[in-house]
Amino acid sequence: MKTITILSGKGGVGKSSISASLAVMLSENNKVVAADCDVDAADLALLFGIKNLSNKERISTNTKAFVNEKIKGCRKIVDKCVYSAISWDEEKDMPKINKFLCEGCGVCKLLCPEGIDMVRIENAVIGESMTSYGFPIITGQLEMGESGSGKVVDFVKHKAKEKADSIGANLLIVDSSPGIGCPVIASVKGSDYIIVVVEPTSVSLSAVKRVLHVVEHFGIKYGFVINKSDLNKEFINEIEDFAKEKGAAIIQRFPFSKDFVDATVNMKPVIEVNPEYRKKFEMLIENIAKDYAKSGSKLW
Repeated sequence: MKTITILSGKGGVGKSSISASLAVMLSENNKVVAADCDVDAADLALLFGIKNLSNKERISTNTKAFVNEKIKGCRKIVDKCVYSAISWDEEKDMPKINKFLCEGCGVCKLLCPEGIDMVRIENAVIGESMTSYGFPIITGQLEMGESGSGKVVDFVKHKAKEKADSIGANLLIVDSSPGIGCPVIASVKGSDYIIVVVEPTSVSLSAVKRVLHVVEHFGIKYGFVINKSDLNKEFINEIEDFAKEKGAAIIQRFPFSKDFVDATVNMKPVIEVNPEYRKKFEMLIENIAKDYAKSGSKLW
């Protein structure tokens, strides 16, 4: 099975919209599983018209620190918590831990082993559903105020691969979260090809330059999709020069269109709102295959 991951470096550039239509198009000639790894704001399922996931389960990928009855003194852990999650309760003469700020790093446990308990907590929900296009989607959602998003992404990808094995799928389509943090790193690792979505703005290109440090660290081949390509034609040259400098192909361009907005509002892939986009996604798929073939292998 091959894994194609779509990322952008920042939000609002159309990454999930492109992921949805790409998954639909690829599913017509391949066995596909989609994974929404934007676990802080999972919305890929909505683009397939799915409002409620099935087979939901609560999972634990993190721990939090709690004081116990053996806690005595240990004032030193207050200053050592880099997340400012620990304060001193003058009335009780003991440390107090804010569960919403605690990241579960365990430093306080090292400093006060008998008075601190590290407890596993359920910090996310994972679920799956079958799209109307005949392929499953696996989604993870981090609970509000909880941490451990990178580990949740690992769990989502693991479940997606299990599903792929069970149905004999040959492609896993991963919709990554924006940014360059832990969930992005977890989404990128193990991928076979990366689609980098960029729009013609300095903010978007700057974000892409940062996230490519992650992609290049893992040595994964990637190509650029320029979305809203007609909004700032002068800036397109800068993106093209950057792609050339990186030795990466521009595998497709999408013009700015209200169709993408209508598709999101109506919870449909854009190829359903405007069938003319099918040709553009067919060309995108062809270009992905050609670009990946340069590495001496095939994606499908």
